[in-house]
Amino acid sequence: QVQLVESGGGLVQPGGSLRLSCAASGRIFNIYAMAWYRQAPGKQREFIAGITTGGSTAYADSVKGRFTISRDNAKNTVYLQMNSLKPEDTAVYYCNTARPPSAGWGPRNDYWGQGTQVTVSS
Repeated sequence: QVQLVESGGGLVQPGGSLRLSCAASGRIFNIYAMAWYRQAPGKQREFIAGITTGGSTAYADSVKGRFTISRDNAKNTVYLQMNSLKPEDTAVYYCNTARPPSAGWGPRNDYWGQGTQVTVSS
């Protein structure tokens, strides 16, 4: 099974940028779609961005035009470039293997890592 470790979060001012990384272990990384999810305190975890094994991407409306997901299968890593950050982007960000687009980008399992905290504040 794939094990995932998120990194790259931090404190940033509104309008700033961060690049999150998700390092995966296991040889099956390249057979799954991957996605980023986020969860703010007291709120439901939500889908943010997904990428298929073929490189097709999808984004939540709230981040379209600001966030970019990518993957490097050779490095077993998926990235999330976040630009023009807003206070409402503040959350813990998680990555996970994802169901295909036809299945709605939900996580394939409920084994979540610790995530990485993103705080957008002036």
